[in-house]
Amino acid sequence: MRIGNVEVASRLALAPMAGVTDMAFRQICRELGAGYSCTELVSAKALCYQDKKSRTLLKMAFNEHPAAAQIFGSDITCMAEAAVIAAEVSGAEVIDINMGCPVGKVVSNGDGSALMKDPEKAARIAEAVVKASPVPVTVKIRLGWDKSSINAPEVAKIAEQNGAAAICVHARTRSMMYTPGTMPEYIAEVKRAVSVPVIGNGDIFCFEDARRMMRKTGCDSIAVARGALGNPFIFEEIKAGMAGTPYTLPTP
Repeated sequence: MRIGNVEVASRLALAPMAGVTDMAFRQICRELGAGYSCTELVSAKALCYQDKKSRTLLKMAFNEHPAAAQIFGSDITCMAEAAVIAAEVSGAEVIDINMGCPVGKVVSNGDGSALMKDPEKAARIAEAVVKASPVPVTVKIRLGWDKSSINAPEVAKIAEQNGAAAICVHARTRSMMYTPGTMPEYIAEVKRAVSVPVIGNGDIFCFEDARRMMRKTGCDSIAVARGALGNPFIFEEIKAGMAGTPYTLPTP
């Protein structure tokens, strides 16, 4: 998969999770087969205000390249400035814009998946970040705000038109949060709507889930999130499955 000028030699990624995917966890997952990873979401405003703790979230291990640094926010000028800071501090090859976080304290400020309700603003943010960033920019989205307003294909197309080099789609709406069940058919619609790589995300807990995601959506790669919690070996399992190699999970 190619993200702008960045070659990612794997179809298997670790998705960002706040409070979980710190540098140590990402390093373990990379050692076990994740070929791409992303920092926890980092507040653009915190970076612009030179918050030291937020900068530490951007620190990367020696073995996690290529990788992305993820920023979130809805202030256009601040997001552009934060992209520059994040790229410089992290050394990441990609900047990712979070338009998918469903957490209340994030969406209440108009950030994360709240941007799915305002495609025009999402477009302006993508455009500003792409223009400012010294590295390729990707966007992570959900399917929409709720089932009555699914607009992931539209938002993905807008992001691509404004320079996004890849789109990661979580196969739930914001209102679904993390309830069981996803709608991967809409990731397939996103794949048909854009020409840039599409990364599928949501309910991948084993190789069969990964294979099902790829078959149903045609996505270019998959991103594992909660499936790696307590089981970073999932990357070894999926990698072996993709290669057609037998695999047995380690036992305690």
